[in-house]
Amino acid sequence: MKTFIRVVEVWVPSHDRSYLEFSGGLYSSAHRFGAASGSRCFGRGEGLPGQAWEQGQPIVLKQFEGSYFQRTKAAQADGLTCGIALPIFAGDFLTSVLVMFCGDDDLHAGAIELWRNDPTDSADLSLVDGYYGSMSDAFELISRSISFRRGNGLPGVAWELGGPVFIEDLGRSDRFLRAETALKVGINRGFAFPCATPREETYVMTFLSALGTPIARRCEFWDPDPTRQTLQRGGGFCEVDGRVEAAPDLLLERGQGTIGRLLLTGVPAVTSCAVDEPAGIGAMAARTGLHALAAIPILREGRLMAVVALYF
Repeated sequence: MKTFIRVVEVWVPSHDRSYLEFSGGLYSSAHRFGAASGSRCFGRGEGLPGQAWEQGQPIVLKQFEGSYFQRTKAAQADGLTCGIALPIFAGDFLTSVLVMFCGDDDLHAGAIELWRNDPTDSADLSLVDGYYGSMSDAFELISRSISFRRGNGLPGVAWELGGPVFIEDLGRSDRFLRAETALKVGINRGFAFPCATPREETYVMTFLSALGTPIARRCEFWDPDPTRQTLQRGGGFCEVDGRVEAAPDLLLERGQGTIGRLLLTGVPAVTSCAVDEPAGIGAMAARTGLHALAAIPILREGRLMAVVALYF
């Protein structure tokens, strides 16, 4: 099963913080793009990672040709058409930049949206930009005309919770305010999480995907315990197993495995050997045919609030 997210990269500041260097990536079948990426580095404002660093906010780049993007030919060769860059801030300090890429052929239906609230201007989240690929115009038109209060709709719920939200069936959810239009265009999965920035603004990133091209093959949410020494699984969804229930007794200690590492660093981490993960995660990955894992930190005021684990 192909996924809507096709490539994940992590970029971190160099020791002198003069440029971003490659920390890890998952490329699946995008071999040419992977080969063009590992030896790269980006100064502030350079390329997609450098632009996210410079602007200090998430970016949705819908078109590579004619933009500041520096790996256009390799991306086009592997069918990548959209890039998302998320700068990860602990307070004012940039720890890393997470970059994800998607494609939009007939087998990759979905959308990516970036929502923003500026409290000096409005009480609502409104759309900054969105990538709607080969979807009909109807969903995009509705999305550009709607706004969300805190706690309303998928972006508003993520804003209120301050953490990740996953809806497995958008068409039947009273939390998704565009359900009727989503059913018409074939969108059924929804995933959203807030993105911390150094400013008072709130950003929420949402991923919407179709049944045949899920966001990832498995999504899990992990929450720190009150002592912040362990993470416990809070739930999720798997395309093989269905709903993943919360498991308070399934714990990862600080630094244990790819997911537990985020309790130590607050920096995204990836592995292409999910079967080697501890605490039963590897056994689950082997049983369900999962090969790779990306762990994403959700931070607020410099504190780790949750970890999103995406499996491919």
